[in-house]
This record gives sequence, C-alpha cells and structure tokens, in this order.
Amino acid sequence: MTKKRVGDALMGAQAVGMGKDAQNLPTAADLYKKANDILGFDLLDICINGPKEKLDSTIISQPAIYVTSLAAVELLRARDGGQQIIDSVDVTCGLSLGEYTALAFSGAFSSEDGLKLVKLRGEAMQEAADAAKSAMISVIGLDSEKVQQLCDTANQEIDEANKVQIANYLCPGNYAVSGGVKGVEAVEAKANSFKARMMVRLVVAGAFHTRFMEPAVSRLEAALAATEIRTPKIPVISNVDAQPHADPDRIKKILARQVTSPVQWETTVKTLVTKGLKKGYELGPGKVIAGIVKRIDKSADIENIGA
Repeated sequence: MTKKRVGDALMGAQAVGMGKDAQNLPTAADLYKKANDILGFDLLDICINGPKEKLDSTIISQPAIYVTSLAAVELLRARDGGQQIIDSVDVTCGLSLGEYTALAFSGAFSSEDGLKLVKLRGEAMQEAADAAKSAMISVIGLDSEKVQQLCDTANQEIDEANKVQIANYLCPGNYAVSGGVKGVEAVEAKANSFKARMMVRLVVAGAFHTRFMEPAVSRLEAALAATEIRTPKIPVISNVDAQPHADPDRIKKILARQVTSPVQWETTVKTLVTKGLKKGYELGPGKVIAGIVKRIDKSADIENIGA
C-alpha cells in the first residue's frame, strides 16, 4: 500500500500543552533541549505552559510548531512498525511553515539548520507584520471564485495599502484572505451578501503569503544562501506551485518566495489524491490537515499523530 505523509500542521495550529506527550520519549524530548540552545529560550516551557498570547507570537509559534512536528515524527518512529512506515513514505508536504518540516523529514537539511531558518523566518515575518497593520481571515462556505469576487468588491472601497487577496487555498469551501486590517474588515462586512457561512479571524501576526511579507524576503534569501540544502530523498511538494523540486538552488528560491505567495494546498491535496493517496500521516499539532484531505476525498485514510 502506498504511503504518503501529508505535512505538519499549519500556522495558527499552536495550542498551549503541545509537546507534553513528546516528553515521554527521549528522542522527541531531546529535540526541545537542542532547540533551547538555538533559540535562546525555553521553548518547551512556553509550549506546555504558555501563556497563550506568548505562544501565539509568530516568533514563538513557528519554532514551536516546527519542533513539535519533528517530535511527532519521533513518536511515529517509536511505534511498533513505525520505522517501516517512515521508510515507505514516497512523498511529503507541509502547509506554510510545514514545508520546512517536510524538507527536514526528507533530508534536505538537518533539523537544526531547519530550526535556524524557521527562527529567522518567524522574526522576519513578525517585523514585516509590525511594519503595517494587517490580518488574515478564513472564509467558509464559498468556492474560490466567489471568494475572489468578495475580495474584488472589498478592494473597490479601500485604499491600495489595505487591499486583500486570497492567501491560502485550503480546500473547497475554505479559503484564507489576507490584507490590510481595513480590507479584512471590508471582507467581513460584505460576507453576508455573498452568503458566506462563516468568517474566522486567524491567530497570526499579519497578512502572511501576501506582499505585506515582502520585507521578510531579503532576510530569508540571505539565510537560505548560507544554509546547506541537499536534494530531498523523497519529493517535497512546494506551497508556491504545488510541484516537487529536487534542485537545492531552486528550493532556496521557492522558500524565499513562499512567504509572499498564496499557498496552493488545495491543488497539492488533489494531486496526491489523483496519484493514488492510500494512507497519510498528519504529524504535529492540530487536526486541520486531516480534515482538509477528508473534505477532498472522504475515502482517504489520514492519521493524526500529535506530540
């Protein structure tokens, strides 16, 4: 049976208490100890005890999700037959930040180098978010065309600096919109007229995967240029174009572009399903990805492994 690992959890999946289960396994617990040296603070303490406001900061949440997702890999490895499952994986992907976990899982870079990149990514994205008031919101119950029309209508009434766009193509009926706060408020105000079922503000620092993150790109490019990236042992599907990339230089360019590019997750999952997804593992906090895959293909067997 073909095994496919479907990424770790997305940005906003962090929750106080994450990482607690990982402490029962030395190889998983050790990841948090190593992280403290790289990060310069006690990551596990914040993961387990919060406070929530601190964990929700993108500077903290990105390393927290990354390390907890790698800890979930260790929990899977420690299961009876777990190493065989890991060895049988033939493709991997991750939503937004999860792409870094997927690349570490595939051997494209070490877990330590990945954490250094994630640390810088969180800092750079937080600085970009602080530079301009922005937000993200999930639009539930509309197809992508309707959400685009909703964005276009909202953009007619606001200035250029606040314009919104679809930033995350999650799955049919669930798309994230990013932009200036006034633009997001305009989307909220007009959602009922487009018959959206629900609007949910996301717990993130700002308008990720849009031009609002442009100030973070140069810092990421510099860090990626200084990082050794190898050809992945298994394909890693990119968020930017829903395609796998084997060339290390191309991976560096894709990762730099990722913070300003819409996440093509719906296309990624549909591609996996079309190519014969039989069994998948969601590794990390939350169960959002398993739910997304089930919405696209009810017959898909997706198992969540938290830490």
